[in-house]
Amino acid sequence: MTSTHGHHPYHLVDMSPWPLTGSISAMMLTTGLVKWFHQFNMNLLLLGILATLLTMIQWWRDVTREGTYQGLHTSVVMSGLRWGMILFIVSEVLFFFSFFWAFFHSSLSPSVEIGMYWPPLGVSPFNPFQIPLLNTTILLSSGATVTWAHHAIMEANHTQATQSLALTVILGIYFTLLQAFEYVEASFTIADSVFGSTFFVATGFHGLHVIIGTSFLFVCFYRLYNCHFSSKHHLGFEAAAWYWHFVDVVWLFLYIFIYWWGG
Repeated sequence: MTSTHGHHPYHLVDMSPWPLTGSISAMMLTTGLVKWFHQFNMNLLLLGILATLLTMIQWWRDVTREGTYQGLHTSVVMSGLRWGMILFIVSEVLFFFSFFWAFFHSSLSPSVEIGMYWPPLGVSPFNPFQIPLLNTTILLSSGATVTWAHHAIMEANHTQATQSLALTVILGIYFTLLQAFEYVEASFTIADSVFGSTFFVATGFHGLHVIIGTSFLFVCFYRLYNCHFSSKHHLGFEAAAWYWHFVDVVWLFLYIFIYWWGG
């Protein structure tokens, strides 16, 4: 097994400008957010978003070329990429674990500062059987459609794979729109005691992960449409599907504990 870099199965990455431009873009994003919060000026934030998008598009383009056309993603390389994705998802699990820890710390033993009552007096939580239940149905359905797409790719059924993956992307966008509507209609804010802060931080970061996962799946849809995946070589889609299932599971915990039990 050889590669273009020598007689070994590993991928020695070429020099690339995208880590540098990505770092600069991230710095512009964070600095732009601070400027927006304090001076109500979004110019630097919009520039950071544009630079980040351009970096993402060109970096992903290069990775797609390496794996699809140059043959650099050998079985050994794909094994390393799979383990990298697994460890990334484990880190995301610990990330959300901290939010649930904060929630249970305050809800199981409410302090005197919030009246020793949960939810705190004056806070009207959402009805878990309205939009939250609809969003749960949407995400569970999207988990089924992305699994359908995976099986269709493995069976080389391009039509079904394209249709099911497109449906998954649509469901992800629909979930995001409903959550945005829920935030607009909320009777409390992130500043309303520990309930508001834990609710909006936990559900907000989950919403961000849904947007990231939807973008991930949309890129996979574009690649699938252009016949980049085969029944034996579709690691990019596998990683996106794993990430999407992780997002589904986190939402189930959010719905059960924060919307239903905690409300």
